[in-house]
Amino acid sequence: MMQLLIHAIVAFASSVGFGIITNIPRRTLLPAGVTGAASWVVYVVITGLTPNVILPNLLAAVTIGLVANTFAVVVKAPVNVLYIPSLVSLVPGAIIYMSMKAFTLGQEAAAQQGLIKTLTIAISLAVGFVVAEALFRPLRRHLHRRPAR
Repeated sequence: MMQLLIHAIVAFASSVGFGIITNIPRRTLLPAGVTGAASWVVYVVITGLTPNVILPNLLAAVTIGLVANTFAVVVKAPVNVLYIPSLVSLVPGAIIYMSMKAFTLGQEAAAQQGLIKTLTIAISLAVGFVVAEALFRPLRRHLHRRPAR
């Protein structure tokens, strides 16, 4: 449990840090951090349950989509402003780097394996966002109708 809390704190910090680097509005830093932390916790938990790379990335992307859309309505910001910093922890940068390194060293089999894994992760993230948008669309009207404070 303590390790999961550490994961959440580091994911929050990385999302907020990337948000600062990419110059998102200050009012969206906290929601982006919470969204990034929630998605990373989902990713870590599901990764512990399955050796598959598709399901953890898919569910983490759905989490980003649902939580970021909710925060976007609440803080009145474009959802993309929250998507980008929240997604930074899930991007398969190390895998694609190792694939390109293997390719340049002439290790075609290792390069192909890494490229296929990278594409699989990228597609599962994209599908997760589409699923989240489809799930959130009916809820959006209800969030806009909530009484003003």
